[in-house]
Amino acid sequence: MEITDFVFSLTEMIGTVSFAVSGAMIAIARKLDAFGVLALGMITAFGGGAVRDLLIGYVPPRCFYSFRLLAAAFVSALAVFVIAYILREHYFRREKLIDGINNIVDSVGLAAFTVSGIQAAITAGESQNPYFCVFLGMLTGVGGGILRDCMSRTIPLVFTKRVYATASIIGGIGYYLLLHFECPGNAAAFIAMALIVAIRICATVFHWSLPKISLHDESVKEKVEK
Repeated sequence: MEITDFVFSLTEMIGTVSFAVSGAMIAIARKLDAFGVLALGMITAFGGGAVRDLLIGYVPPRCFYSFRLLAAAFVSALAVFVIAYILREHYFRREKLIDGINNIVDSVGLAAFTVSGIQAAITAGESQNPYFCVFLGMLTGVGGGILRDCMSRTIPLVFTKRVYATASIIGGIGYYLLLHFECPGNAAAFIAMALIVAIRICATVFHWSLPKISLHDESVKEKVEK
C-alpha cells in the first residue's frame, strides 16, 4: 500500500485550512476575542495531528516543523475573523447560512485528516494493523475539534451532534480497503474523502444521528419517576 508524498501533503493542507476556518467560525459564535479566534482555529487545525504524531513517535509533532502549515492555519483563521468583523451585521444575521458553511468546511477537514491519519500510520509501518490505521485516522479527524470544544467549555460536538466520528470510521475503513486491494493512492484518497463528506452532508440534511437516551421520551420518564 504505497502512499505518495503528494497525497499526504495535499490532505494535510486541505485539513489544516478547513479546520482552521471551522475552528475560527465556532470561536466567533462563542464570542471569543481575536486571540481566542486565532487560538481555537489553530488548535482545531493541529490538535488531532499532534496527538497522532505523538502516538506514532514523532516528537515534537510535525506541525511545529512546517512553517507552511502554520502560516496557512494562521492566515485562514485570521481571514475568517477579519471578514466576520468587517461584515459583522450581515454575518450574525445569517446564522443558519454560517452554520451550513461551517458544516461543509468542517466535513472537508474531517475527511482530509482521516485520510492523512491513515497515511501516517501506514508510513510508520502499521499497514498490517487495520484497527490502528482506522483509529489513527479517526483520532486525527476528531481530535482537534474535541480539544477546541473542551477549551471553550462545551461538550464536544462529536459526542452530541450529527454523525461525525462514525463518518470518519466508515471512510477510514473504505480508504484502507481500497489501498489493500491496490487501488491507486490518489484515487483511494479522494474516494474516501468524498464518502466522508457525503455522509456528513446527508446526516445534516436528513437529520441522521446515533441513538440517545432521553427523559423526554415519556415511557422512559414514567419508569424513572416510579
